[in-house]
Amino acid sequence: MNEHPLATMQKLDPEIVDHLRTTDQLIYADGALPKKFKLLMAMAFDAAHGAEGGVRALANAALREGATKEQIAEALRVAYYLAGVGALYIASRALKELVEET
Repeated sequence: MNEHPLATMQKLDPEIVDHLRTTDQLIYADGALPKKFKLLMAMAFDAAHGAEGGVRALANAALREGATKEQIAEALRVAYYLAGVGALYIASRALKELVEET
């Protein structure tokens, strides 16, 4: 299993990592938007910003919350439209294993 991306920060500044976890719980909680939609939005942002690991983790989290692969694909279309083709390259690499499962 891969090391958590914030493992070093946890050692350096555990207080900020705890703050981040609390903020995550607030941001991703079901509200006017279901959690799965919020995860899809975050995944699209990560694709637009070149965060391959984030795309992978958020797509898997969205699937666990009931999102479909079709919803993932549509969210990535939005990332492409707003941020350019680089978002698709990032997403393609990040989701290779997910797509090959089917």
